[in-house]
Amino acid sequence: MRAILFGGGLSLLISLLGTRYAIRFFTRQGFGQPIRDDGPTTHHVKRGTPTMGGAVIILATVIGYFAAKLITQTAPTASALLLLFLLVGIGAVGFLDDFLKVSRQHNLGLRSRAKMIGQTVVGLVFGFLALSPTLEDERGWRPASDHLSFIRDYEGFALPTVLAILLIWLIVTGASNAVNLADGLDGLAAGASILVFAAYTLVNIWQNSQSCALEAGPKCYEVRDPLDLAVVAAAITGACFGFLWWNASPAQIMMGDTGSLALGGAMAGFAIMTRTELLLVVIGGLFVAITLSVMIQVSVFKLSRASGLVRSVFKIQAGHRVFRMTPLHHHFEMLGWEQVTIVIRFWIVTGLAVATGLGIFYAEWVAGIG
Repeated sequence: MRAILFGGGLSLLISLLGTRYAIRFFTRQGFGQPIRDDGPTTHHVKRGTPTMGGAVIILATVIGYFAAKLITQTAPTASALLLLFLLVGIGAVGFLDDFLKVSRQHNLGLRSRAKMIGQTVVGLVFGFLALSPTLEDERGWRPASDHLSFIRDYEGFALPTVLAILLIWLIVTGASNAVNLADGLDGLAAGASILVFAAYTLVNIWQNSQSCALEAGPKCYEVRDPLDLAVVAAAITGACFGFLWWNASPAQIMMGDTGSLALGGAMAGFAIMTRTELLLVVIGGLFVAITLSVMIQVSVFKLSRASGLVRSVFKIQAGHRVFRMTPLHHHFEMLGWEQVTIVIRFWIVTGLAVATGLGIFYAEWVAGIG
């Protein structure tokens, strides 16, 4: 438990102080954020704001974790190292995207195909290693499972290894892109991520206290290294807290794709290794809603440009849009909501989603014991 406190506290301190110096460094280098011309006009004042601040979140997390392990004289575990690999690997893809944007001073960095290739490589490598028999512990537990899971593995839904790796890839790419879409207002993604990672800190602590390694039972958890995963979750939570000090409106720095892709990848990693893959849909409900808004908008718009017969079947007029603008937070901006209002209300929505997810997680355990 001391490692959790050290990891979270040190990461917060490193992020809080490190982001200040990152702002100065990125400003001197001219690494300012390009702004899309078709976005809300209120965003034009953000042009030139230092970006790639997500690099500080990643560094603070990694340093905070290893410092905590050094202080407590405990060895890193396979699960934690894999999660850090996913955080850094997906973050590197985002960093390359951000670097191309600022060097070209254009809002387009990596092509979508190139970005997907990068996410795919990292996701598949993570999936292969997490399911590798070479990482089994003395109990035969691996960091990930080949079963579909909600709160724990569904024993009747074992997947072939290839399909299990593809499922992991889908979760990693989906979650990383979802957080990336949510990173559009000052403090929105960072604040929402704090709540999600704090939830996974609690989930891992609970799974450790009810681990089958301590006492076998019908509702114990067969999760490898839950306590060390809690250290990583606390470190990411602390790093996001420190970054939010500078990222809150008006933001002095943006996390960029470096941070948003990395945080989304880490969320996927926690869902996979805690056997709560489908529960992530509830805990990360805000990110799901934002992603769905984009999918709905694109689908309806494409249908509206189809033939007259297709439009008549779906009762859609030419050029019809469901939202004024997507992702979802931009829709509310176009309705006249202040950015700070949107962010705070979206944080509240995230809090409700996290509370619901934790409630479902705990209720399943209570019902099983009773």
